[in-house]
Amino acid sequence: MKIFCGPGEMKHELSRCTDKEIGLVPTMGALHEGHISLIKKSIAENDITVVSVFVNPTQFNDPEDLKKYPINLDKDISILESLNVDYLFTPEHNLLYNDNYSYRILETNFSKELCGAQREGHFEGVLTVVMKLVNIVNPHRAYFGEKDFQQYKLIKGMSEAFFMNVEIISSPTIREKDGLALSSRNLLLSGNDRKKAVKFPELLMSGQSDEEVNSQLEEEGFKVDYIKTLDGRRFGAVILGNVRLIDNVKK
Repeated sequence: MKIFCGPGEMKHELSRCTDKEIGLVPTMGALHEGHISLIKKSIAENDITVVSVFVNPTQFNDPEDLKKYPINLDKDISILESLNVDYLFTPEHNLLYNDNYSYRILETNFSKELCGAQREGHFEGVLTVVMKLVNIVNPHRAYFGEKDFQQYKLIKGMSEAFFMNVEIISSPTIREKDGLALSSRNLLLSGNDRKKAVKFPELLMSGQSDEEVNSQLEEEGFKVDYIKTLDGRRFGAVILGNVRLIDNVKK
């Protein structure tokens, strides 16, 4: 596996692969089975797979949340090597944001709902960094998990709105045996909160109304950001301890 930190070097390396189909899996590291499922899908569907690991500061509305985000690059590299990934792109912040974030992508409708209503500027950061990564790697396909379904829909919408030459592919949410959606943030939960967290997907999947689910979660000690059903899918975001968890299920 080759590792690149500079956008220019990464772009130059991949520009020579004109006869190869390239898959991109953007991540913020702390890789788990959810990421691995996306990587395996990319490897199966492309000649070359590029995984990016970059904890993107522009999508964190809370600086303390950014400080707490789990980072273990050595472990991530071991996982990627075991999967025979072709390239790891770990861009340096000052190179990826050489404009000091003066230019950014703004969506004015769906990004203001759900997570966007609670996290000002979050999706601007997400869309902007994905646009940068896609322009650098120039992949045929880019892969995103459905746990972050709002993010996936916004990225897909961006690619269509800007006629981007990339197919945005989603993959189903990977869950723990007890039903909790896999997330790097799960590592931050205390032992008791981790046991309690299973109530979140259980109630989302129940036949109760959004209002009933909200009330029951609050009774269980969760702080609820939102529980909302849109277009046949129930979305939820909660805080347990100091850890924010999101999930969604088809209704």
